[in-house]
Amino acid sequence: MKLAPAVFDRRTVDELTIGDERSFRHVALYADLKEVLRREKYPFRVMPQAQSTRADRALLLNLTFWAADAGGDVLVDDTIEADVVAHAAWHHLSARALAPEAGVRPSVDALLLGESIASAFDVYLVGRLLGHAPRSTFLDTQVSAMGAAASAAGLSEDDFERRLADLADDPDRAFADLREVLADAAAALVACRDCEEACAALAALDERPYSWLLHRYELSNWVLYARAYGRGDGVDGRTRSVDDALRREKVPLDWLAANWVGPALA
Repeated sequence: MKLAPAVFDRRTVDELTIGDERSFRHVALYADLKEVLRREKYPFRVMPQAQSTRADRALLLNLTFWAADAGGDVLVDDTIEADVVAHAAWHHLSARALAPEAGVRPSVDALLLGESIASAFDVYLVGRLLGHAPRSTFLDTQVSAMGAAASAAGLSEDDFERRLADLADDPDRAFADLREVLADAAAALVACRDCEEACAALAALDERPYSWLLHRYELSNWVLYARAYGRGDGVDGRTRSVDDALRREKVPLDWLAANWVGPALA
């Protein structure tokens, strides 16, 4: 017997309660990203009432079905964290800028570029909040998770503290470095045919800035989703040109603000 699809409620960002937003009040780019979602009435999905306590199920759905063009993260209820708002906005802007022709699947390159931007923005936010928002719940959870990743990568507590200090000194550089290594790691893994190739591909990135943070992210999910749903029939020139532009820029977030965020707010 075929099951009837679950029916999600839809909420715009104006209809949601945003947690920890006060911590982001000095980050102008966050306000712009939120405004993009507000103006375009971007829909977030809310779990059906009968499953409204299943945060575990919402997490599984988020990790498995990205569908940035059909709605944002699956939420348990009418609340969302500020960093999730920003994450959803970057996915939306990426899908908007790199959309293929109607009826054509997005390329593997486009999927990985969007995810690398959205995920690397987290460290930019960490850098901006360190020293400015000590009571931030986002900062508390992110620094803790980053510390666990650093420990698993073999860094000492002193090493990790130094890396946090570098991040706070230059959040823009942190975003650029992490975005590049995330994009390169994901692309390399997509191309690997077996575990041996994948292990060598990851080891080749060990000297790159923020490579110690790679395993903080769901790279296996990125790779499997891109292989399953991405179009891999040749080079996506438009996406490659964006990636090249970001690598050339000293402050790639400025490029994104000018070429993606600004036009969406015009």
